[in-house]
Amino acid sequence: MKILFIGGTGTISTEISKLALKRGAELYLLNRGNNSARLEGLDGIKYITADISDESDVRQKLAAHNFDVVANFIVFTPEQAQRDLRLFSDLTKQYIFISSASAYQKPLSDYLITESTPLCNPYWEYSRNKIACEEVFINAYRNNGFPITIVRPSHTYDKHSIPLAVHGDKGSWQVLKRIIDGRPVIVHGDGTSLWTLTHSRDFAKAFYGLLGNVHALGESVHITSDEALTWNQIYYCLAMQVGKEPVLRHISSDFLIRYNYELTGSLLGDKSHSVVFDNSKIKRLVPDFTATTRFDEGVRESVDYYLANESMQTPDMAFDEWCDKVISAYDRV
Repeated sequence: MKILFIGGTGTISTEISKLALKRGAELYLLNRGNNSARLEGLDGIKYITADISDESDVRQKLAAHNFDVVANFIVFTPEQAQRDLRLFSDLTKQYIFISSASAYQKPLSDYLITESTPLCNPYWEYSRNKIACEEVFINAYRNNGFPITIVRPSHTYDKHSIPLAVHGDKGSWQVLKRIIDGRPVIVHGDGTSLWTLTHSRDFAKAFYGLLGNVHALGESVHITSDEALTWNQIYYCLAMQVGKEPVLRHISSDFLIRYNYELTGSLLGDKSHSVVFDNSKIKRLVPDFTATTRFDEGVRESVDYYLANESMQTPDMAFDEWCDKVISAYDRV
Protein backbone atom coordinates (compact mmCIF):
# COMPACT_ATOMS: atom_id res chain seq x y z
CA MET A 1 0.00 0.00 0.00
CA LYS A 2 1.42 3.36 -1.06
CA ILE A 3 0.62 6.02 1.54
CA LEU A 4 1.22 9.76 1.77
CA PHE A 5 1.02 11.49 5.15
CA ILE A 6 1.09 15.28 5.24
CA GLY A 7 2.65 16.12 8.58
CA GLY A 8 3.34 12.70 10.00
CA THR A 9 5.42 13.72 13.04
CA GLY A 10 2.80 14.89 15.55
CA THR A 11 1.27 13.27 18.63
CA ILE A 12 -1.22 11.27 16.58
CA SER A 13 0.64 10.79 13.33
CA THR A 14 4.02 9.63 14.68
CA GLU A 15 2.67 6.34 15.99
CA ILE A 16 0.68 5.83 12.79
CA SER A 17 3.84 6.35 10.73
CA LYS A 18 5.69 3.80 12.86
CA LEU A 19 2.89 1.26 12.51
CA ALA A 20 2.63 1.79 8.75
CA LEU A 21 6.32 0.97 8.35
CA LYS A 22 5.97 -2.07 10.61
CA ARG A 23 3.08 -3.34 8.46
CA GLY A 24 5.16 -3.00 5.30
CA ALA A 25 3.53 0.08 3.75
CA GLU A 26 5.36 2.25 1.24
CA LEU A 27 5.27 5.46 3.28
CA TYR A 28 5.85 9.00 2.05
CA LEU A 29 5.89 11.99 4.38
CA LEU A 30 5.35 15.48 3.00
CA ASN A 31 6.38 18.24 5.38
CA ARG A 32 8.85 21.09 5.72
CA GLY A 33 11.44 18.81 7.32
CA ASN A 34 11.63 20.81 10.53
CA ASN A 35 10.33 18.23 13.01
CA SER A 36 11.48 14.73 12.10
CA ALA A 37 13.27 13.96 15.40
CA ARG A 38 10.45 11.67 16.57
CA LEU A 39 11.04 9.40 13.59
CA GLU A 40 14.83 9.23 13.85
CA GLY A 41 16.19 5.73 13.42
CA LEU A 42 13.24 4.51 11.37
CA ASP A 43 14.19 3.16 7.98
CA GLY A 44 12.01 3.15 4.91
CA ILE A 45 10.32 6.55 5.05
CA LYS A 46 10.47 8.53 1.83
CA TYR A 47 10.47 12.25 2.49
CA ILE A 48 9.07 14.95 0.23
CA THR A 49 10.20 18.33 1.49
CA ALA A 50 7.55 20.94 0.78
CA ASP A 51 5.20 23.39 2.43
CA ILE A 52 1.65 22.15 1.82
CA SER A 53 0.45 25.75 1.62
CA ASP A 54 2.58 26.20 -1.53
CA GLU A 55 0.07 24.51 -3.81
CA SER A 56 2.00 24.85 -7.06
CA ASP A 57 5.22 23.45 -5.58
CA VAL A 58 3.38 20.51 -4.02
CA ARG A 59 1.57 19.75 -7.28
CA GLN A 60 4.89 19.71 -9.13
CA LYS A 61 6.58 17.43 -6.59
CA LEU A 62 3.67 14.96 -6.58
CA ALA A 63 3.10 14.95 -10.35
CA ALA A 64 4.70 11.54 -10.84
CA HIS A 65 2.83 9.88 -7.95
CA ASN A 66 -0.44 8.11 -7.31
CA PHE A 67 -1.36 6.92 -3.83
CA ASP A 68 -3.65 4.36 -2.30
CA VAL A 69 -4.16 6.66 0.69
CA VAL A 70 -3.47 10.32 1.46
CA ALA A 71 -3.96 11.54 5.03
CA ASN A 72 -3.48 15.20 5.93
CA PHE A 73 -2.99 15.83 9.65
CA ILE A 74 -2.79 19.63 9.34
CA VAL A 75 -6.04 20.79 7.70
CA PHE A 76 -7.79 23.34 9.92
CA THR A 77 -9.83 25.60 7.63
CA PRO A 78 -12.30 25.09 4.75
CA GLU A 79 -9.88 26.94 2.45
CA GLN A 80 -7.23 24.32 3.19
CA ALA A 81 -9.82 21.60 2.55
CA GLN A 82 -10.61 23.12 -0.87
CA ARG A 83 -6.89 23.22 -1.64
CA ASP A 84 -6.58 19.51 -0.88
CA LEU A 85 -9.52 18.73 -3.15
CA ARG A 86 -7.64 20.43 -5.98
CA LEU A 87 -4.38 18.66 -5.16
CA PHE A 88 -5.52 15.11 -4.46
CA SER A 89 -8.78 14.42 -6.33
CA ASP A 90 -6.85 12.63 -9.08
CA LEU A 91 -3.93 11.34 -7.01
CA THR A 92 -5.46 8.99 -4.43
CA LYS A 93 -7.99 6.21 -3.94
CA GLN A 94 -8.74 7.40 -0.39
CA TYR A 95 -8.28 10.70 1.41
CA ILE A 96 -8.47 10.83 5.21
CA PHE A 97 -9.37 14.09 6.94
CA ILE A 98 -8.51 14.38 10.63
CA SER A 99 -11.37 16.29 12.20
CA SER A 100 -12.04 16.55 15.95
CA ALA A 101 -14.45 15.08 18.48
CA SER A 102 -14.75 18.61 19.85
CA ALA A 103 -16.98 19.26 16.84
CA TYR A 104 -19.76 17.30 18.49
CA GLN A 105 -22.72 19.17 19.96
CA LYS A 106 -22.01 21.38 22.99
CA PRO A 107 -23.77 21.00 25.33
CA LEU A 108 -24.67 17.41 24.54
CA SER A 109 -28.29 16.32 24.35
CA ASP A 110 -27.28 12.75 25.27
CA TYR A 111 -24.33 11.63 27.35
CA LEU A 112 -23.27 8.91 24.89
CA ILE A 113 -21.59 10.26 21.75
CA THR A 114 -22.06 8.42 18.47
CA GLU A 115 -21.07 9.46 14.96
CA SER A 116 -24.69 10.61 14.53
CA THR A 117 -24.42 13.14 17.37
CA PRO A 118 -25.00 16.59 15.80
CA LEU A 119 -21.97 18.72 14.97
CA CYS A 120 -22.36 22.11 16.66
CA ASN A 121 -19.91 24.03 18.82
CA PRO A 122 -20.78 27.70 19.42
CA TYR A 123 -17.85 28.15 21.85
CA TRP A 124 -14.80 27.20 19.78
CA GLU A 125 -13.80 28.52 16.36
CA TYR A 126 -11.34 25.63 15.95
CA SER A 127 -14.23 23.15 16.13
CA ARG A 128 -16.47 25.18 13.84
CA ASN A 129 -13.71 25.25 11.25
CA LYS A 130 -13.34 21.47 11.49
CA ILE A 131 -17.10 21.15 10.92
CA ALA A 132 -16.82 23.42 7.87
CA CYS A 133 -13.97 21.26 6.52
CA GLU A 134 -16.10 18.15 6.94
CA GLU A 135 -18.87 19.81 4.94
CA VAL A 136 -16.44 20.61 2.12
CA PHE A 137 -15.29 16.99 1.88
CA ILE A 138 -18.73 15.41 2.25
CA ASN A 139 -20.13 17.66 -0.49
CA ALA A 140 -17.25 16.62 -2.74
CA TYR A 141 -18.00 12.96 -1.98
CA ARG A 142 -21.70 13.35 -2.73
CA ASN A 143 -21.28 15.43 -5.86
CA ASN A 144 -18.05 14.10 -7.37
CA GLY A 145 -17.25 10.83 -5.62
CA PHE A 146 -14.22 12.22 -3.76
CA PRO A 147 -13.03 9.20 -1.68
CA ILE A 148 -13.23 10.80 1.77
CA THR A 149 -12.96 9.19 5.18
CA ILE A 150 -13.39 11.47 8.20
CA VAL A 151 -11.70 10.61 11.49
CA ARG A 152 -12.57 12.42 14.72
CA PRO A 153 -9.95 12.00 17.47
CA SER A 154 -10.72 13.05 21.01
CA HIS A 155 -7.98 13.77 23.58
CA THR A 156 -5.02 11.72 22.33
CA TYR A 157 -1.62 11.77 24.06
CA ASP A 158 1.81 10.15 24.03
CA LYS A 159 4.97 10.31 26.13
CA HIS A 160 5.66 13.84 24.90
CA SER A 161 2.39 15.15 26.37
CA ILE A 162 0.72 15.00 29.77
CA PRO A 163 -3.00 15.42 29.11
CA LEU A 164 -4.55 18.14 31.26
CA ALA A 165 -7.40 20.62 31.00
CA VAL A 166 -5.77 23.78 32.38
CA HIS A 167 -2.13 24.50 31.60
CA GLY A 168 -0.01 27.30 30.21
CA ASP A 169 1.28 28.04 26.73
CA LYS A 170 4.50 26.14 27.42
CA GLY A 171 2.87 22.80 28.11
CA SER A 172 2.15 20.63 31.14
CA TRP A 173 5.47 20.71 33.02
CA GLN A 174 4.51 23.57 35.32
CA VAL A 175 1.41 21.70 36.51
CA LEU A 176 3.49 18.60 37.23
CA LYS A 177 6.05 20.77 39.03
CA ARG A 178 3.33 22.26 41.23
CA ILE A 179 2.19 18.75 42.17
CA ILE A 180 5.78 17.69 42.95
CA ASP A 181 6.21 20.79 45.13
CA GLY A 182 2.93 20.17 46.97
CA ARG A 183 1.31 23.33 45.60
CA PRO A 184 -2.37 23.52 44.57
CA VAL A 185 -3.34 22.79 40.97
CA ILE A 186 -6.50 24.04 39.28
CA VAL A 187 -9.22 21.59 38.22
CA HIS A 188 -12.18 23.06 36.37
CA GLY A 189 -15.63 22.55 37.88
CA ASP A 190 -15.92 20.00 40.66
CA GLY A 191 -13.71 17.50 38.85
CA THR A 192 -16.45 14.88 38.46
CA SER A 193 -17.22 15.30 34.75
CA LEU A 194 -16.08 12.34 32.65
CA TRP A 195 -13.30 12.55 30.10
CA THR A 196 -11.91 10.04 27.61
CA LEU A 197 -8.17 9.80 26.98
CA THR A 198 -6.60 7.70 24.24
CA HIS A 199 -2.95 6.77 23.88
CA SER A 200 -1.57 7.41 20.40
CA ARG A 201 -0.47 3.75 20.09
CA ASP A 202 -4.08 2.66 20.44
CA PHE A 203 -5.30 5.36 18.08
CA ALA A 204 -2.78 4.21 15.48
CA LYS A 205 -4.12 0.64 15.48
CA ALA A 206 -7.63 1.78 14.58
CA PHE A 207 -6.47 4.44 12.14
CA TYR A 208 -4.27 2.04 10.21
CA GLY A 209 -7.21 -0.34 9.90
CA LEU A 210 -9.09 2.36 7.99
CA LEU A 211 -6.36 2.75 5.38
CA GLY A 212 -7.48 1.22 2.10
CA ASN A 213 -10.70 0.05 3.78
CA VAL A 214 -13.48 0.32 1.15
CA HIS A 215 -16.11 0.23 3.90
CA ALA A 216 -14.72 3.49 5.31
CA LEU A 217 -15.25 5.55 2.15
CA GLY A 218 -17.83 8.28 2.68
CA GLU A 219 -17.89 7.53 6.41
CA SER A 220 -17.16 9.54 9.55
CA VAL A 221 -15.82 7.75 12.59
CA HIS A 222 -14.33 8.66 15.95
CA ILE A 223 -11.47 6.72 17.50
CA THR A 224 -11.13 6.70 21.28
CA SER A 225 -10.50 4.46 24.22
CA ASP A 226 -13.46 2.96 26.09
CA GLU A 227 -11.99 4.18 29.39
CA ALA A 228 -13.73 7.22 30.88
CA LEU A 229 -12.27 8.92 33.95
CA THR A 230 -13.28 11.91 36.04
CA TRP A 231 -10.90 14.83 35.98
CA ASN A 232 -10.22 14.18 39.68
CA GLN A 233 -9.09 10.65 38.77
CA ILE A 234 -6.92 12.01 35.96
CA TYR A 235 -5.05 14.34 38.32
CA TYR A 236 -4.76 11.64 40.98
CA CYS A 237 -3.28 9.24 38.42
CA LEU A 238 -0.77 11.92 37.47
CA ALA A 239 0.20 12.68 41.06
CA MET A 240 0.51 8.97 41.86
CA GLN A 241 3.41 8.73 39.39
CA VAL A 242 5.49 11.16 41.48
CA GLY A 243 4.37 9.78 44.84
CA LYS A 244 2.36 12.84 45.82
CA GLU A 245 -1.16 13.56 47.06
CA PRO A 246 -2.44 16.30 44.76
CA VAL A 247 -3.86 19.50 46.21
CA LEU A 248 -6.81 20.06 43.89
CA ARG A 249 -8.49 23.44 43.75
CA HIS A 250 -11.86 23.16 42.07
CA ILE A 251 -12.81 26.38 40.28
CA SER A 252 -15.74 26.89 37.93
CA SER A 253 -15.01 27.14 34.22
CA ASP A 254 -16.80 30.50 34.05
CA PHE A 255 -14.52 31.89 36.75
CA LEU A 256 -11.40 30.61 34.98
CA ILE A 257 -12.51 32.14 31.69
CA ARG A 258 -13.04 35.46 33.45
CA TYR A 259 -9.28 35.45 34.14
CA ASN A 260 -8.30 34.00 30.75
CA TYR A 261 -10.84 34.36 27.95
CA GLU A 262 -8.77 32.13 25.67
CA LEU A 263 -9.90 29.15 27.78
CA THR A 264 -13.45 29.55 26.45
CA GLY A 265 -12.98 27.14 23.56
CA SER A 266 -11.05 24.42 25.37
CA LEU A 267 -13.32 24.50 28.45
CA LEU A 268 -16.87 25.51 27.45
CA GLY A 269 -16.30 24.14 23.95
CA ASP A 270 -14.79 20.87 25.12
CA LYS A 271 -13.40 19.81 28.49
CA SER A 272 -16.08 21.12 30.86
CA HIS A 273 -18.52 18.58 29.37
CA SER A 274 -18.57 14.85 30.05
CA VAL A 275 -17.60 12.86 26.97
CA VAL A 276 -18.26 9.14 26.69
CA PHE A 277 -17.99 7.55 23.26
CA ASP A 278 -19.79 4.67 21.60
CA ASN A 279 -16.97 3.01 19.63
CA SER A 280 -19.05 0.31 17.98
CA LYS A 281 -18.60 1.83 14.51
CA ILE A 282 -14.79 1.84 14.51
CA LYS A 283 -14.85 -1.71 15.91
CA ARG A 284 -17.15 -2.75 13.09
CA LEU A 285 -14.85 -1.19 10.49
CA VAL A 286 -11.68 -2.49 12.19
CA PRO A 287 -12.77 -5.69 13.96
CA ASP A 288 -9.48 -6.32 15.78
CA PHE A 289 -9.29 -2.83 17.30
CA THR A 290 -9.16 -2.62 21.08
CA ALA A 291 -7.56 0.16 23.11
CA THR A 292 -5.20 -1.61 25.52
CA THR A 293 -3.23 1.22 27.18
CA ARG A 294 -4.89 2.09 30.48
CA PHE A 295 -4.47 5.75 31.40
CA ASP A 296 -2.48 5.20 34.59
CA GLU A 297 -0.02 3.12 32.55
CA GLY A 298 0.15 5.63 29.68
CA VAL A 299 0.63 8.66 31.91
CA ARG A 300 3.41 6.83 33.77
CA GLU A 301 5.34 6.75 30.50
CA SER A 302 4.72 10.46 30.04
CA VAL A 303 5.82 11.43 33.54
CA ASP A 304 8.92 9.22 33.36
CA TYR A 305 9.84 10.83 30.03
CA TYR A 306 9.38 14.35 31.42
CA LEU A 307 11.45 13.61 34.51
CA ALA A 308 14.25 12.00 32.47
CA ASN A 309 14.49 14.78 29.87
CA GLU A 310 15.32 18.32 30.91
CA SER A 311 14.18 19.52 27.50
CA MET A 312 10.60 18.75 28.58
CA GLN A 313 10.94 20.69 31.83
CA THR A 314 10.14 24.13 30.44
CA PRO A 315 9.33 26.60 33.23
CA ASP A 316 6.19 28.67 32.72
CA MET A 317 6.30 31.36 35.37
CA ALA A 318 3.53 33.40 33.76
CA PHE A 319 1.16 30.43 34.10
CA ASP A 320 2.42 29.74 37.61
CA GLU A 321 1.64 33.31 38.68
CA TRP A 322 -1.74 33.13 36.94
CA CYS A 323 -2.65 30.02 38.96
CA ASP A 324 -1.77 31.73 42.24
CA LYS A 325 -3.72 34.84 41.21
CA VAL A 326 -6.85 32.88 40.25
CA ILE A 327 -6.76 30.71 43.37
CA SER A 328 -6.35 33.78 45.57
CA ALA A 329 -9.23 35.57 43.83
CA TYR A 330 -11.47 32.51 44.13
CA ASP A 331 -10.67 32.22 47.83
CA ARG A 332 -11.67 35.86 48.37
CA VAL A 333 -14.98 35.27 46.59
